[in-house]
Amino acid sequence: MIKRFMDIIGSILCLIIFSVPLIFVALAVKLTSKGPILHWSERIGLHSIPFYMPKFRSMQVDTPQVATSLLLNPHEFLTPIGSFIRKTSLDELPQLWSILKGDLSFVGPRPALYNEYEWLDLRRLKGIDQIRPGLTGWAQVNGRDSLSTLEKVRFEEEYLQRQSLAFDLYIIWLTFIKVVRREGISH
Repeated sequence: MIKRFMDIIGSILCLIIFSVPLIFVALAVKLTSKGPILHWSERIGLHSIPFYMPKFRSMQVDTPQVATSLLLNPHEFLTPIGSFIRKTSLDELPQLWSILKGDLSFVGPRPALYNEYEWLDLRRLKGIDQIRPGLTGWAQVNGRDSLSTLEKVRFEEEYLQRQSLAFDLYIIWLTFIKVVRREGISH
């Protein structure tokens, strides 16, 4: 209950603090490519229940609905500002709404796409699907895009065992450092 309360207060504060960047990124997406400002991707959340998660659209509207790492040449699908908003993680800002709504937490395992079957099966097997997914997580600060599915699950399982407010704050701090340094982002 404390974590959920912190998520609500934190997401409201972040939405206020980041309101200007949210507006600028939304305008930049709209002015540089055709299609909607937000991309709503189907993700698997708490208790394996699907939900739709918003991100600023960084890919062309005709991009296949698969993990970016599965695209042969993901760069060909990027919008003119797509690479920048991904590398700076600005594309993730709309997920503050998902935190406020309760689909996400600030910290937890990143929500998998509905079609990442191996990852979802391993999560169910380890009980990782029983915790709310997060905007950031232990796997993200330990490799993000460079981790294999098995490595992600190992970090997620470790997070499941070590959950605490102090550990969450540590992960948030590491996330901030990684985003500033642009570490672990491959596209």
